[in-house]
Amino acid sequence: MSLVAGEHGPIEQPRPGAAKSIVYMISSFALRLVQFVLVVVLGLVGIATTVIWVGIPILLLTTSLVRGFGNLERRWVRKMLGTPLPPADRAPVEGGVLRRWRMRLVDGTTWRDLAYLLVAFPLSVVEFVIGLASIVLVPMAIWVAPWIGWVHGSLAVALLGPNRAERLRVKAQQLQASRARGVDAAEAERRRIERDLHDGAQQRLVAVAMNLGRAKNKLDREPEAVRALIEEAHTDAKLAVSELRDLARGIYPAVLGDRGLDAALSALAAKTPIPVEVTVDIEPRPPAAVETTAYFIVGETLTNVAKHSGATEAQVKAWRTDDKVIIEITDNGHGGAEVRPGGGLAGLADRAATIDGVMTVVSPQGGPTVVRADLPCTW
Repeated sequence: MSLVAGEHGPIEQPRPGAAKSIVYMISSFALRLVQFVLVVVLGLVGIATTVIWVGIPILLLTTSLVRGFGNLERRWVRKMLGTPLPPADRAPVEGGVLRRWRMRLVDGTTWRDLAYLLVAFPLSVVEFVIGLASIVLVPMAIWVAPWIGWVHGSLAVALLGPNRAERLRVKAQQLQASRARGVDAAEAERRRIERDLHDGAQQRLVAVAMNLGRAKNKLDREPEAVRALIEEAHTDAKLAVSELRDLARGIYPAVLGDRGLDAALSALAAKTPIPVEVTVDIEPRPPAAVETTAYFIVGETLTNVAKHSGATEAQVKAWRTDDKVIIEITDNGHGGAEVRPGGGLAGLADRAATIDGVMTVVSPQGGPTVVRADLPCTW
């Protein structure tokens, strides 16, 4: 099961494999030829015969074909090139036939579908030739075909993906949800700190005050009893200091602030009862909020692995790209981890969302389980 913060933000086109790119370029030619001929011929005939009403149903059919071909292309590009294109977000259409047609004509998605179909056919001619050549020429198959597939996927993102207004709307929804989850996570953390203070250090300090008060009352009459009370107060004071230190370490570990994520994650791995391999390559050092979030995600995940997964080993990998820190925790346990509302994994996703991060959990039955967090370094 996976949990990803957000619905669909800015779409990034991955680099497709050589084999799929070649198959895509060769097999798409016939499809594009049929689409181009149908759309252009029916469109021109419909426009030319509109004055005698015959063109109206032809244009209605053409509009429906354009939208249907656009949906087909989204699925085809998504399957062959790995482009994460969401389904078209079309405005709902109601009313009579002519009203529905008019609504479709003013829908920007329809016109972007048409633009893609008109551009894709001449490109498919070139791609078809390159695809055939790539079957014979190994250098073209290795280097040129994937690059052509990436270019076509990027074109599909530009024309078939959500428009700018839609992306801004989704981004605003993501930020609103992230802010709400961040407030909830901060409130939960505040309650935890308050509870720990009340049940721990506060009780110790109250005991210290009471013992010192009793010692003050017995100072002149029972010096030996005073000594015992002061020793007891001294012990309670040291325990209170220790509990406050542990509480502060739970908020921001000292090793993380002093030596960074590499040392902090290695310390977490050393405390885990199963072998954990740690690989960290994070330079330059990210902001403190990112380090703290990464630290607690790894710590909580390793705790869950040790308690619930049945794993015998785990791996922690952390690396940095230009604008984000990526954390991956993998274990060889029995899998089946689920993100439940109010559960530990959902809490980690909420913590990542406070800095606009995305956490993904993949845990099929039988394992392995992979927990990944993409944490932006700027927000």
